[in-house]
Amino acid sequence: MSQSSASACGAPGPDEHPTMADRGWLAIACRIAAEEPTPGTGLAAGAVVVAADGTELARGRAREGSREHAEEAALGALAAAGSRLGGATVYSSLAPCARRPDGGRPCAELIRDAGVRRVVTAVRVPEGVAGSGDGGGLLESAGVTVIELPEYADAAMKPNRP
Repeated sequence: MSQSSASACGAPGPDEHPTMADRGWLAIACRIAAEEPTPGTGLAAGAVVVAADGTELARGRAREGSREHAEEAALGALAAAGSRLGGATVYSSLAPCARRPDGGRPCAELIRDAGVRRVVTAVRVPEGVAGSGDGGGLLESAGVTVIELPEYADAAMKPNRP
């Protein structure tokens, strides 16, 4: 569900310092996760990809019965966006995974290879949960800025609680 004009949240921040726009976009990612809670072994997650000018490019969510992760779904919808991703920020309710037990390509690699410059997340998923690994660390080692806003952790984890 992408939009062709800039959103009311505004343009992502330019660096490692979170802005009000970053907070607004992350709140949207958390709401996306809550729209379809994922019971069972999967985690509910939401993601929004936003261009440097504040244009929403795509949304994605992890869904029960699908192996697709939220970031994977959002980036997969962007085949036509091309070079706009170089200045983009990915907002993800849960930090991108670095390992996938299902054999899929880890979200941190997809984000890195897309040329995204920033990732803003509510919570880093603990090691061993859904084979997550340290996606934030993988991205940081590749030069991607990763910002964690723990004040959104409760909203991000709420749809994952029994």
